Amino acid sequence: MNERLLRPSALLYLARRIFRSSEASFILLAVGVGIAAGLIAAVLGSLAHLFQSTLYDLNFDDRLSGLAIISPIRLLALPLGGALLGAVILIVRKQRRTSIDVVEANALHGGRIPFRDTLLVSGQTLLSNGCGASVGLEAAYAQAGGGIASLIGQWLNLRRNDMRVLVGAGAGAAIGAAFGAPLTGAFYAFEIVIGAYTPASIAPVLAATIAAVITARTLGATPYLIAATSSQNLATLDYLIYAVLGLIAAMLGIALMRLVSFAEAAVRHTMLPEWSRPVLGGLILMPIAMISPHALSAGHGALHLTIGGELALGMLTLIFGLKASHRSCRSASGSAAACFSRHCSWAPCLARSWRVFGHSFPGRSLSHRWMQRLSAWRRSRSRWWAAR
Repeated sequence: MNERLLRPSALLYLARRIFRSSEASFILLAVGVGIAAGLIAAVLGSLAHLFQSTLYDLNFDDRLSGLAIISPIRLLALPLGGALLGAVILIVRKQRRTSIDVVEANALHGGRIPFRDTLLVSGQTLLSNGCGASVGLEAAYAQAGGGIASLIGQWLNLRRNDMRVLVGAGAGAAIGAAFGAPLTGAFYAFEIVIGAYTPASIAPVLAATIAAVITARTLGATPYLIAATSSQNLATLDYLIYAVLGLIAAMLGIALMRLVSFAEAAVRHTMLPEWSRPVLGGLILMPIAMISPHALSAGHGALHLTIGGELALGMLTLIFGLKASHRSCRSASGSAAACFSRHCSWAPCLARSWRVFGHSFPGRSLSHRWMQRLSAWRRSRSRWWAAR
């Protein structure tokens, strides 16, 4: 009996029974997936920084988008990365279907992701980011975390619903580990990957994201943290202004995504071979990067500069325009890309522009001037009613 139990088939059968019959064991499985996702996120981030350090001569603590100037010779890494990406396209072009990402897998395939697709999507994103393209690593994080969860779920022959929850937990755990934010990873899993909030999925997803963040921090991975302080007392009107700022940011985000889709559709209608588009995109991006390196990579270095620096309104507008054009060109040229980091990088430009506009008069905030105008309007209305 003991010898049969030690055989791989017997162990696999026993594991399937345990994880399919017990909710507590499924949560422990999610913790294991979270540990694996945190390890993968740390490795992917380190590899991307290693590529950028080699190609652009960065120090350990430097970020590519935070540099003030880059040698034009080193910017040749952009078309070089495009050539490598074009070679990958040539290798996999015989594949009759497109790669399945983690969101599509959970929505249409019950959480089943071919391991080849996981390697392809994660590798393309890592290659694009490592060569300095204006893309984030979130697609690689989510695909790798969800892919390893799907592989484990298929090995254990989990039920469809359990598989979908485990894939969402893996993807969210990798995102949470990259940003050092377990709640962010959990919301990403619920809103984007799983698509619903259910009582049965809360505990596994939270357990996976917390385990991933702890794993990444234990390995020394540096999350994208920004320390923000405020010495101003907020009034009720300030929150209304922030709500308006949020609406403006949402509309700009939608407009940027539409711009990217339009650029991709326009490039698809050209006669350019698919493998040559990344090379052309890299060549177009070189002059943009010469104007400002802030448009390169995921933009986390520029994010710190934008928030911490005192930039003029014209410079903020220029950085925003360069980021949008760089992102659109790179996506249209065929690079694997994620919009999350790019939105996180240009959104502070909007917020800083709002602050510069609001503090254009010394000693007076935007809300203070609006409150004065509102009080003056009320006084004029009172005088008008009194005159009647």
